[in-house]
Order: sequence, then structure tokens, then C-alpha cells
Amino acid sequence: MLEDVPRDPFADDPDDPAAELGSPDDVEPLSLAERDEALTDLADVEVFRSLLEPQGVLGLVLDCPECGEQHYFDWDLLRGNLRQMIDNGRPQVHEPAFQPDPSDYVSWEYARGYVDGVIDTEESR
Repeated sequence: MLEDVPRDPFADDPDDPAAELGSPDDVEPLSLAERDEALTDLADVEVFRSLLEPQGVLGLVLDCPECGEQHYFDWDLLRGNLRQMIDNGRPQVHEPAFQPDPSDYVSWEYARGYVDGVIDTEESR
């Protein structure tokens, strides 16, 4: 669902830096295991968002294994990237967050722990 993700800022740009990555048609589809993992991640993101957004959390911060830096993803961008991976085998090119406030984002591990804590609290009632 392309309407779920922001428009590629380099769409139709002859100097698109992503052109070096090749055509989207050159992308291998996800394996069944990778697709299942991405679907699980998408479901997790929906749960994380439903519990954390009301607390003021804008999204997740993820460590990038390629550049070694942290990347900040708001909920919609993260959801859109996962949908693109599921549908097309790779996420859409996107602009990074501009000067994000790190206190507005949490790690995947924090979000998972928060959800587990909510579940444990509900089960102990």
C-alpha cells in the first residue's frame, strides 16, 4: 500500500542517489521466513504504537548495522517501511528524521519490555 508511506523525495530525479542500488525490479522477494519475521515485526509495531503513542512516544530508534548510527523512525514511517519490505522485498527510500529529540523515541527492546510489563500487569489482576 504505497499510500501508507511518504513519497520518495528523489522520485523522478535523474540524480537520484538510490539509482546505484538498481531497479526495484532487481530485488529478490523475501523468503518465507523473512516475510514471516516482517509480518511479526509489523504486528509488534502496531502493539507498540497503541501502548506507547498515548505516552508521548513518537516512534522507535534503531541501530543501523551498515553505518553504526542510530536512526529515528516515527510510527507511520516504520509501518510503511515494513509494508514495503513485505510487498516489495525492500523498504522505500525515505528522508531521515530532522533533528529528532531522542527522548521522544524508544528502542525496540524498551518497547518490547513495556508491552511485556503491561501484559504481566493485566494477567496479575
